[in-house]
Amino acid sequence: MALSISAVVLLAIVVFLLIRKSGLKAGHAIVCMLLGFYLASSTVAPTISSLTTNIAGMIGSFKF
Repeated sequence: MALSISAVVLLAIVVFLLIRKSGLKAGHAIVCMLLGFYLASSTVAPTISSLTTNIAGMIGSFKF
């Protein structure tokens, strides 16, 4: 059975868990979100997108 989950949902879960368990402050999480928005509109956005696509493809090709 294959499970498909959006990267946004996965990252939101990770941030939620970091806030609850590891002491990440909500202000820090907001700063990280703003950084993500600014990175998305910068010239490095295609490189980051390509990198995450390649990493997801690599992880998807692992056989367990």
